[in-house]
Amino acid sequence: MNARAMPGLLPRFGIGYALLLAACLASLAAQGELSLGRAPLDNLARTLGDFARPSFVDLWFGPERLEYRSEDGSLLRVEDRRAAEAGFLLAVARGAWVTLQIATLGSLLAALLALPLALLAARNLQAPKGAQRAARALLDATRAVHTLVFGLLLVGIVGLGPMAGILAIALHSLGSYGKLFAESIEVLDMDAIHAVRASGATPLQVFGRAVLPQVAPQFLGHHLYVWEFNIRDSTVLGLIGAGGLGLLISEAVSLFQWSRLATLLIVVIALVALFDGLSRRLREALQ
Repeated sequence: MNARAMPGLLPRFGIGYALLLAACLASLAAQGELSLGRAPLDNLARTLGDFARPSFVDLWFGPERLEYRSEDGSLLRVEDRRAAEAGFLLAVARGAWVTLQIATLGSLLAALLALPLALLAARNLQAPKGAQRAARALLDATRAVHTLVFGLLLVGIVGLGPMAGILAIALHSLGSYGKLFAESIEVLDMDAIHAVRASGATPLQVFGRAVLPQVAPQFLGHHLYVWEFNIRDSTVLGLIGAGGLGLLISEAVSLFQWSRLATLLIVVIALVALFDGLSRRLREALQ
């Protein structure tokens, strides 16, 4: 952007942003939607109290004979909380594995599909204008539609289960990968590309000899970044029937089992933190 335009642009952006904020607040206030509900502090304290004791502690400290009684005192059933929590934690482990499968396979499929589109979209590779515009439009469209929307569509097409989640991750991430890959290609050293082209190489040979060696580290770094994001995104897909941790989260919320929800959130945070640390180390090694 022209540096001369920046001093005038920033004040206009600031004014426009302030007007947008004022319009949002005024609209919500007019509809009565800025209220926090009845007794928000009491509700917050009660919820935090439930979250303070995640259900996994029942594996060691839960009662082995928990009695459920009706209002008149008659015994309804007896439950071994330690055994019940052990079964729940096994379901959590299976859910975490399904979540990882969805994110991993969906990310890889998206990266493979995005590569040819990125080659068409990159301006410096001089693809035909029609193909370049079509590739950019497809990447913009898939990036604009949220993963959850793709998931809702695909659950209706392929049915419940991980496959709907894998395809939803792939379709949304296709746009992200394509944009990142194309931007990496556009900053390449074109001298090497021109030299290979001048030798009579085919487009595939140009890619293999001149493009890929230069962009491989950036491509891998982008893949790790989007993959890490999809670990988080795939937990949400379980809410619509794609399986994984999201399905267990949906069940815990619908049954008001806040202690189990706390356990699930701890697992999600640990999974994301573990993968974040691993991907950060790999990206640093590529630099």
